[in-house]
Amino acid sequence: MDTQRLLLFVGLSLVLFLLWEAWQREVNPPPATPAVTEQTPASKAQADVPVGAESRPAAQPKSRVPGGDEVVQRSESLEIKTDVIRAVIDTHGGDLRQVDLLEYPEDQEDPDVPFRLMNDSLPLLFIAQSGFANKRSRDDGIFVAAPNHHTTYQGRVEKDEQGVTRAILDWTSPEGVKFTKRYVFQPDSYVIEVQNQVQNPTAQPWLGNLYQQLQRSGEEPSGGLGATYTYTGGVIWSNEEKYEKIKFGTMEDEDLSREITGGWAAMIQHYFLGAWVPVNDAAYTYYSRALPREIYVLGMKAAEEMRVAPQSSQSINSQLYVGPKIQSVLKDVAPGLELTVDYGILTIIAKPLFWLLEKIHGFVGNWGWAIVLLTLLIKIVFYKLSETSYKSMAHMRKVQPRLQAIKEQYGNDRQKLNQAMMDIYKKEKINPLGGCLPILVQIPVFIALYWMLLESVELRQAPWILWITDLSIKDPFFVLPILMGATMLIQQRLNPAPIDPIQAKVMMALPFVFTVFFLFFPAGLVLYWVVNNTLSIAQQWYITRIVIKS
Repeated sequence: MDTQRLLLFVGLSLVLFLLWEAWQREVNPPPATPAVTEQTPASKAQADVPVGAESRPAAQPKSRVPGGDEVVQRSESLEIKTDVIRAVIDTHGGDLRQVDLLEYPEDQEDPDVPFRLMNDSLPLLFIAQSGFANKRSRDDGIFVAAPNHHTTYQGRVEKDEQGVTRAILDWTSPEGVKFTKRYVFQPDSYVIEVQNQVQNPTAQPWLGNLYQQLQRSGEEPSGGLGATYTYTGGVIWSNEEKYEKIKFGTMEDEDLSREITGGWAAMIQHYFLGAWVPVNDAAYTYYSRALPREIYVLGMKAAEEMRVAPQSSQSINSQLYVGPKIQSVLKDVAPGLELTVDYGILTIIAKPLFWLLEKIHGFVGNWGWAIVLLTLLIKIVFYKLSETSYKSMAHMRKVQPRLQAIKEQYGNDRQKLNQAMMDIYKKEKINPLGGCLPILVQIPVFIALYWMLLESVELRQAPWILWITDLSIKDPFFVLPILMGATMLIQQRLNPAPIDPIQAKVMMALPFVFTVFFLFFPAGLVLYWVVNNTLSIAQQWYITRIVIKS
């Protein structure tokens, strides 16, 4: 394979990669939301399936449920507002029903409307629930009721002098056992502490298992991503398996039931997530459930029963993170939570690139200029590799007339043509692969940078200059994609033309194909390509015109 064929292979591979991204969006579209119907006995039975049931349709009520409602009910709402979030907790179930992220506008043109991460209505249903599961019959004949996400609490909101806000929900069983659920909101934090206290004034012990779950529809929030694909679905973490995606399709196929010590469970989407994080290393049964209307449940239930002795009380706490995927914040909340910023298999390269981009931003104060400087640093690192590549191309350009002459001489005799070409390469000490191998080495870095720029919430609605007011969406006037196509075309002219006329036509078409793709790519990604191509042109011109002639 000669240099031009390998370059063509690299270019087509990148085109196929971009096509695959677009295809992912086509084969994984947001599921349609069915028309609202009455809840049937069957769906209600499914909501009451115990955690860890052996078969999906089994409806043997061994315990009161973690599961999920087909349509959530509403009662009194408690509103909490901090520096960064506005939350709504419903006294029905004590669920976290709405979360608005005050520092992240829904639309840049309407900055007073915050992005709504959690919502208790379709099509973008996303809520956090918790409660206790306990058996209806026990060997000792004792049963004391416990609140779950169907229970209606009495609620109130309190705020202290330090700005800490507490939503307090109380419920007392017919037997007199008092349950208190507290959501504790710190002034400038996306971490919510959830405290569950059981006070047992009776003469009998109370036993139950705490469960915590996220309930979400399969609908994906709309965004200006064009053809790019990002993961929306469930994720769990364990010390054994580390980061695992639990896709909605997997939840449809089978219920998750796995015992994990500690860990966490999350529902993630582009830029944002919600996650339940236990604060201890107790054993939990992690479970998933697919409900009607393409609603999905991912959660955990304490494997060991909480036992509250007579005339005593006991508490169990956990954390709920609802907010943006800020890596520096997530890594302090729980091990591995920062991996929800999903860079894929090239995380080992993408994370250092983001670290460097963040450091540059801290210096220049603008994410667009940070991308420009990061691109410059990458070019400096790969300067020698690029120099080798461009020198090889320059030598190839010198012998191009001779290669064309032997092609005309031998015509369709491929064996003699290849032998004659190899003789020229040997005589002129040219490595026909010298122009391609350095480029192949850099491809993983380019792809890692692609994912890093795509996944970084810091670039959401981040301005650069003039008309580029949001680096996470397409250039509204398509100036950057057109510049990118123009720089690719200039690079093509600086390279030796392929001898094969068909290859030459395909190579010349690539800049136009890429321009069409990049019309709808986030401006931050296109900016990287424009700067990278411009620096490559300057470097190639310098090597071709000065280094080779000297």
